[in-house]
Amino acid sequence: MWRPTARSLDSHLKSMLHSSFSSPSPLRSILTPNHRRFTLRFISFHRVVSTVAVPSIRCSGGNGSLGWRIGAVRCAVFPNEAVMGMGITSVVWNEPIEVKEEELVEGDAAGSGSIPVRAFFFSTSVDLKTLVDQNKQNFIPPTSRMTNYVLLKFGDLRDEPNGLGSTLTGSDCGYMLVFQYGSVVLFNVRDHEVDGFLKIVRKHASGLLPEMRKDEYEVREQTTLSTWMQAGLDHLMLQYLNIDGIRTIGSVLGQSIALDYYVRQVDGMVAEFTDINRAMEKTGTFTMKRKKLFQLVGKANSNLADVILKLGLFERSDIAWKDAKYAQIWEYLRDEFELTQRFASLDFKLKFVEHNIRFLQEILQNRKSDFLEWLIIILIAAEIIISVYDITHKHL
Repeated sequence: MWRPTARSLDSHLKSMLHSSFSSPSPLRSILTPNHRRFTLRFISFHRVVSTVAVPSIRCSGGNGSLGWRIGAVRCAVFPNEAVMGMGITSVVWNEPIEVKEEELVEGDAAGSGSIPVRAFFFSTSVDLKTLVDQNKQNFIPPTSRMTNYVLLKFGDLRDEPNGLGSTLTGSDCGYMLVFQYGSVVLFNVRDHEVDGFLKIVRKHASGLLPEMRKDEYEVREQTTLSTWMQAGLDHLMLQYLNIDGIRTIGSVLGQSIALDYYVRQVDGMVAEFTDINRAMEKTGTFTMKRKKLFQLVGKANSNLADVILKLGLFERSDIAWKDAKYAQIWEYLRDEFELTQRFASLDFKLKFVEHNIRFLQEILQNRKSDFLEWLIIILIAAEIIISVYDITHKHL
């Protein structure tokens, strides 16, 4: 994506300002000899920026400021009646000034530190006990009764120079939240370090999947935030991120990435039954064996049990119960990742699978009943034939 630089904006706005003074334009109706400064504002075309150095023009007129906004360039205008009767003799361009993110992007705050959050799901079970035993130096003891996850810390936090304590932003400290049902959530871990962290978990994982699922999110720390939490597009801004915040955010992201796996599992079953129904529509029968049908029954039931019991999708976080601040985060993220709606969709698909399973079971049961009925008929016919033969043989 194209991003304007300070030099290109500087030269472009110089030429634009020069042409506007050498030909009639709306600016002439604004500027008078009594006006010493004016402002031009433009719109930013790029959303994700931190702190950008761009030029700035200051113009103020009796009719207000123009409503465009790309950046801001500083200049000084000096009066001179000899130039176009507008009171302008020269334009002095100063050095580029810094424009904070909050001035360019509505809703984004200046000076906020970004903490990357990555969620992974590559197995259906992790032995937390052996994981803790081999990483005792990194293990952070739990503060609640929840026992389906462990939190490991790697590195040290960075102390704030203003005396506000430690912060995760800009430090070498990373956190890894590992759940018993297979999800792994990493906080403040660099890209080249991700594989090393995941290898630690793989040693204790079972039911490895052929394909790893991944999701990304972002948390921003800003101590000057007026409220405890502020939501944004694909990110969450907090005054600070501590252990309880990591546990709360990680629990929702871990459930979300695991739920995505189970939804795809059920989608596969729905597709399989769809193919069976289409084949029945064409042939009037189906050839599925009873063993295969029972396997689908077990798969559907185990998926539903895993979502409800292992993931604890309807269990509220203990930290959220105790502190309203973290309850706010927990509720917002559940709504942001649409956990309730996605489970409702999963439940609807499972009901469709269940309906098809019941229908096919009835067909198989009817087939078995028909077989037994024909067997009984054959036996009765054989008995009749034997009886007739005996009677005929006696009379002879």
